[in-house]
Amino acid sequence: MSRMLAALSDQSLELGPARAAEPEGNWRCATDADHVTWLVLDRPGKSVNTIDRSVIEELAGHVERIAEQRPTALVIRSAKPSGFAAGADIQQFAGASTAEISAMLEEAHRVLDRLSQLPMRTIAVIHGHCLGAGLELALACDRRIAVPESSLGFPEVMLGLHPGLGGTYRATATADPLEAMTMMLTGKPATAKKAKAIGLVDAVVEERHVRAAVQAAIRGELEPAGGSLKAQAFSLRPARALMASQMRRKAADKAPKAHYPAPYRLIDLWEEHGGNAKAMQAAEIRSFAELIETETAQNLVRVFFLREAMKGLKQGSSAISRVHVVGAGAMGGDIAAWAALEGFHVTLGDVANEPIGRAMKAATKMLTATLKDPLKIRDALDRLTPDPRGLGIRHADLVIEAAPERLELKRGIFAAIEPQLKTGALLATNTSALPLEDLAEGLADPSRLVGLHFFNPVSRMQLVEIVRHDRISAETARRATAFAVELSRLPAPVGSAPGFLVNRALTPYMAEALIMVDEGIPKERIDRVAEDFGMPMGPVELADQVGLDIALEVSASLRQRLDVPFPDSPAWLEKLVAEKKLGRKTGSGLYDYDADGKPKKQRVEASPQDATSDADLLDRLILPMLNAVVACLREGVVEREDIADGAMIFGTGFAPFRGGPIHYARHRGTDEITAKLRMLAEKHGPRFTPDAGWDRLNG
Repeated sequence: MSRMLAALSDQSLELGPARAAEPEGNWRCATDADHVTWLVLDRPGKSVNTIDRSVIEELAGHVERIAEQRPTALVIRSAKPSGFAAGADIQQFAGASTAEISAMLEEAHRVLDRLSQLPMRTIAVIHGHCLGAGLELALACDRRIAVPESSLGFPEVMLGLHPGLGGTYRATATADPLEAMTMMLTGKPATAKKAKAIGLVDAVVEERHVRAAVQAAIRGELEPAGGSLKAQAFSLRPARALMASQMRRKAADKAPKAHYPAPYRLIDLWEEHGGNAKAMQAAEIRSFAELIETETAQNLVRVFFLREAMKGLKQGSSAISRVHVVGAGAMGGDIAAWAALEGFHVTLGDVANEPIGRAMKAATKMLTATLKDPLKIRDALDRLTPDPRGLGIRHADLVIEAAPERLELKRGIFAAIEPQLKTGALLATNTSALPLEDLAEGLADPSRLVGLHFFNPVSRMQLVEIVRHDRISAETARRATAFAVELSRLPAPVGSAPGFLVNRALTPYMAEALIMVDEGIPKERIDRVAEDFGMPMGPVELADQVGLDIALEVSASLRQRLDVPFPDSPAWLEKLVAEKKLGRKTGSGLYDYDADGKPKKQRVEASPQDATSDADLLDRLILPMLNAVVACLREGVVEREDIADGAMIFGTGFAPFRGGPIHYARHRGTDEITAKLRMLAEKHGPRFTPDAGWDRLNG
């Protein structure tokens, strides 16, 4: 959808007479011959509209003038091809007190209330992204018209918040209340079609029909889509109480209340005040202002800016439109499918036809689940071409090698590919372990080799490590970084060191868990401790997910190549691998798995006789990970703390509400952590010795 919107110029948007109007700050305003006023949001110098104090203050002035002039109708829309508005500018809340935030919100509510009370028809025309405060602005209008490619949502929960400009009560009053609550609780956006079905918008029309739809709305021919019997039923508190209890149970499965209070605050708001707009409005303002000062919200806002910082590493275009992938295994096939989904023309090769066939089948499944629209699925599959003879290599702007992790195999592939590369084409490897300096040996032009280390599954893992080496050109690194962002992925520039960054830090975490299992500590307890900390899954289950064979191979590689103590793998782990009990992919490993691929776990708690507390177990798991990240910063494997934090959050799922491993370490106290590492080293061995890089953090 992003490419479609990028192709949509502002010249194709119906802006009425406001197209020719001079900007007045963030808005353009003009009235047509039919006395319809068009108020168009067009923030100067920005490609995306956001809602901040200046937008609201200027809107207040426009609304008062419109109230005096009494046009036939008011149309509000955006001049930005990217969309209506991408939400509130959360930087405006940085450093503000609860009282200051409450005052800002109250003023914004007064403006939107005034808009909602205008005596003429008010119509929001939505295209592209309409999120958060942007959607709340649209909900203050009488009618909402959306073009088919629109995406509407409330992402505030991702920041540890809930809607704060009236979304909690306007959405539940306008749309199906259960669907509206689900959108706010999950943060997942709805398509225009879904928004129409649940009553969030009143019509979905092609851009060329926007003017006619506006006229229909003015004439009273566009009935509101909301007002369902379900909304009436949930105006009664007993009905809300029943659903609220179910919502809390579902929320607890994904977001424990101790770490993520916002969903529970939202459910409380709806249960207590649903159907009473004024009471819910006051409670919404108070709750939002309190939430934004919580540690969870502050850290999740930090994660938002980490994401923006990683996207901001892109400088210019990659100039890549055609991609060839060598190796149709699980990773190669997924990389090819995702690139096709994002609009690249992709050819997929392998030494045999069978892997290509399996990859195409898997691609169809992934694209169907992700895109849902049959036309978009067809178009993506049209961009993905099976290529057993490798004919696409000579046309590709980028060739990505995704073969098994064997140095001589990869060198042989490079030797065959390089003579076929066209001028300016890049050569990339998806290696997760091999030194790029070794892979570059024998290349005629090593400056165009780069590591593009994707994570499994490619369709869900947002991180791509951009791996440099001593002979890479600055232009190759720049284009590779831009390509990752164009793939809707987050780039993390790293050096060619053992394990790069993510595997270097993740492996000690998993290795320590296996040592604990060897000590007789129940694997379920180990996983629970990590999950309670906020990890998406425990390290034992993660080892099974990665594959015990791969975990064993990576551990052996790091043990051989690192100059720091690294624990030996238990003998029983090697036995499991020899018996092909490799984890989830074989149905059995450290856990046994059911038909749906879920591990069979028993509930295990610490007993009073246990000598080790959960807190001590957690430190044994998490502190080696932090120690490795600190070592990577000291060695220059990763150069910036914020990129290290972002890479670990988006590449491993490191508890987002903790703000990243380095941020967590600074918050907890680096002196306390190094002291605990020394205690663990005395008890368990030199693998816990604090890295010298902690001194730099203390400085």
